[in-house]
Amino acid sequence: MAEFAVTPHIRVEDPIGFGKTVLMPGDPLRSKFIAENFLENPVLVNNVRGVNGYTGYYKGVKVSVMASGMGMPAIGIYSHELFNFFDVDNIIRVGSAGSIQENIHLYDLVIAQGACTDSNWQSQFHLPGTFAPIASFELVSQAVKAAQENGAVYHVGNVNSSDVFYGDHVGVPEGLDSVYGLKKMGVMALEMEAAALYMNAARYGKRGLCICTISDHVITGEETTAQERQDSFTTMMKVALDVAAAMDGK
Repeated sequence: MAEFAVTPHIRVEDPIGFGKTVLMPGDPLRSKFIAENFLENPVLVNNVRGVNGYTGYYKGVKVSVMASGMGMPAIGIYSHELFNFFDVDNIIRVGSAGSIQENIHLYDLVIAQGACTDSNWQSQFHLPGTFAPIASFELVSQAVKAAQENGAVYHVGNVNSSDVFYGDHVGVPEGLDSVYGLKKMGVMALEMEAAALYMNAARYGKRGLCICTISDHVITGEETTAQERQDSFTTMMKVALDVAAAMDGK
């Protein structure tokens, strides 16, 4: 057994440890669902703060799944610790997003090749100007292949990672509203984690990817239920797991 560090948020509870690729839903119940329905012989390896971190096997490849919680500060903590202390090479966020484009519908997949953000996450890196957080090309390429093989309706492009869930748009003219601005620039959807994951991956020479299922539509008002978000986004899960299997040894 490799000797693993104990961090404030991760304590490995089984010799199996973590796989080289970790899927990270925000919701611990979704992590448990993925482990119980897709992994062979899943073992609970970390449950500090109830994040339901499991390791098992998918198509013969050791893969882990663990919740990140909501928002960039949360996934920033877990990705930092997994990349730096637990020998993880790839983190794939699997979650939900809100579409802001008319041609992107409920249950479609969005593969985020880039992540715009209103966050100040990049300030810690002391960079001149702005930084463009992008996904690993290898992971994006494998995700597109897996989406096609799984018959998914998918879109590749930019998402927006926001620190704000309940934005105050009262009294803001449509042309000045942030969603309108993002929409006109072709941003596909809104979520809350990808930019921090991509920046941490860049900083530590690792790989990050965000694959989301559209759970609601900001423009039309359509939405899925909380239970559907927890249990029904199985195509996204299969795509992410196929990417993890394809990255074995890379």
